[in-house]
Amino acid sequence: MKHVSRATYSKLFWSVFKLSACTFGGGFVIVPLMRKRFVEELGWIEEQEMLDMTAIAQSSPGAIAVNAAILVGYHVAGISGALLTVLGTVIPPMIIISVISMFYQAFRDNPVVNLVMAGMLCGVAAVIFDVVIDMTKTIFEKKKILPVLVLIGAFIAVRFFSVNILLVILVCGIIGILETWQREKTNREAMGK
Repeated sequence: MKHVSRATYSKLFWSVFKLSACTFGGGFVIVPLMRKRFVEELGWIEEQEMLDMTAIAQSSPGAIAVNAAILVGYHVAGISGALLTVLGTVIPPMIIISVISMFYQAFRDNPVVNLVMAGMLCGVAAVIFDVVIDMTKTIFEKKKILPVLVLIGAFIAVRFFSVNILLVILVCGIIGILETWQREKTNREAMGK
C-alpha cells in the first residue's frame, strides 16, 4: 500500500472537483482536462496509462467522467483516492442540477439561456475534436498500425453497418488480448535466445 500525504489527497480532490464544476459536455470533455492536469501538470500518470484508463472508463458501465475519476484516484492513492475522486466528481454536478431544478421554469423559457446552451454545444464539439486529435497523435507517433486499423474498422462497423457497439467492444477486447499475448510471447522468445 502506498503512503500518500494529506497534500496529495487534497490536491487530488480539489483537482477533480474544479474540473467537474467547470466542465460542460460530459466525460469526453473532462477526460482530456484530467489528462492535462494529471499527466502534463502534475506528472502523476504516464501518457499511455491515461490512454488505457480512458479506454477502460469508456467501456465500463456508468458515466465516463466518474469511471475515469475512479481510475485516476485509485492509481494515485489507492481505494481512498478513488473514493475521494468520486466525491470530487459527483458533488459539483449534484449542486448545479439541484440549483437549476429549483429555477427550471425560468431557465427553460429564457431565450438568453437557450442561446448560451447552443453556444456551449459548439465549444463542447471543439473540445471533443481536440481530444480525438491529441489521443490519436500519440498512436501515430509510435507508428503502430494495429490501433489505427482497429480505430478505422470500429468506426466503419458502427457508422456504416450499424454493428452493435457491445460487439465492437468485445471484438476490440479480443484483438487487444491477442496482441498482448503475441507481444509477450515474442518478448519471452527474445529473452530465451
